[in-house]
Amino acid sequence: MSLIATLRERLRLPIGQIQWYLEVFHGLHISAGAIVDALRAVAERGAGQVGEVRKEVRSSPVVHADETGWREDGKNGYVWVYATPTEKYFVRGDRSSGMVRAVLGEEFRGVLVSDFYAAYDCYGGYHQQGAKTPNCWPHLLRDIGDLLKVYPEVQELKEWADGVAKLYRKAKRYAVLETSKRKHEARRHFERELLVLCEPYLRNKDSPQHTLCKRIDRYIGELFVFVGTAGVPSDNNAAERDLRHLVTARKISGGTRSSQGTQTKIALSTLFSTWAARGLDPLAACHHLLTSPQL
Repeated sequence: MSLIATLRERLRLPIGQIQWYLEVFHGLHISAGAIVDALRAVAERGAGQVGEVRKEVRSSPVVHADETGWREDGKNGYVWVYATPTEKYFVRGDRSSGMVRAVLGEEFRGVLVSDFYAAYDCYGGYHQQGAKTPNCWPHLLRDIGDLLKVYPEVQELKEWADGVAKLYRKAKRYAVLETSKRKHEARRHFERELLVLCEPYLRNKDSPQHTLCKRIDRYIGELFVFVGTAGVPSDNNAAERDLRHLVTARKISGGTRSSQGTQTKIALSTLFSTWAARGLDPLAACHHLLTSPQL
């Protein structure tokens, strides 16, 4: 069972290839249904560990969050990930703020790193955000680059884009300062400087950068948290990477066919992604899960 789950979740093998491998290398003839049952059994056995992962996420000082589409029996839905360096918690549901509150609960007091999607606004604590779609500062700069391609002749736009890029690079350098007081002062300084760059275009709807400037103005207090708070990055690449295997699976299969299939997939994603983040051998970790006494 450990081998089947590892082949499926860690190596991302289709069920047909798992059958072939087991038959050719181990002489085992196992039906597709038996493999599905084995995966479900591992997921059910790991329910306690999945719950512990969510507890660890809630107590973490910094949590990355992101979401992507995931269909179940042809119906649209979303898979969310809440990630720390050692915990990867996945859950499927709709795309509302309730999904944020349900996972983080009342216990979470850390910094939430996400994109500008409005569902994350329900969190009242520190929030590091980036561009609206996709997310993070690098993507904001990419959005500006796309704007330059559309309006290559607008010199004022070029100057504004250069100013934003230079300010971001300077903020990245300041983020390594050790003195917390200086880091806090630097954060406020960069916020003011960015607003100065955007202010002339906030009311000028004819300027190409008007929409981006309004977005920056709205979320200015959440753009430079990485400068003032140690351990907070300027991007949300961690959550994006954690979702990548599910994005690939969705493109191939379209999603899952049943609620049970979804629960199995999400639980196994949490378990195997967390074991990998902790540097554990997934086969050994899964074997330990299945053979350890349950409390």
